[in-house]
Amino acid sequence: MKIQLINGPNLNLLGVREKSIYGNTDFETYLKELRQRYPSVEIDYYQSNVEGEIINKIHEVGFNNDGIVINAGAYTHTSIAIADAIAAVKSPVIEVHISNVYKREEFRHHSMLAASCKGVIAGFGMDSYRLALENLISI
Repeated sequence: MKIQLINGPNLNLLGVREKSIYGNTDFETYLKELRQRYPSVEIDYYQSNVEGEIINKIHEVGFNNDGIVINAGAYTHTSIAIADAIAAVKSPVIEVHISNVYKREEFRHHSMLAASCKGVIAGFGMDSYRLALENLISI
């Protein structure tokens, strides 16, 4: 099984940025834990602050991988292009958020991506990624 994790803008700053919202752990540390927990799953990771690069990655992996877990960051609320890329591929995609976006600013309450995704997981901290992986593994 092969699953692609994709993180969008500013998520390269996890562990440094707004710790009260995003926690103290950087993503590379968390990724090591995920890979140890699921040794039979090939978990690839990609992060970009650039919308077009995220779209290119979805196109690259979305026809062959067993699933995609995406935290598109702020692009979640603005990117029709990423939503269209998700809709265009065959791999199931799960949208994740570390924070509970519904407890935050009003503009974060709407996802442009959700309708194109298999599901959405939000508000469980970094564990949101694990919950998405669990779902894709169980398919």
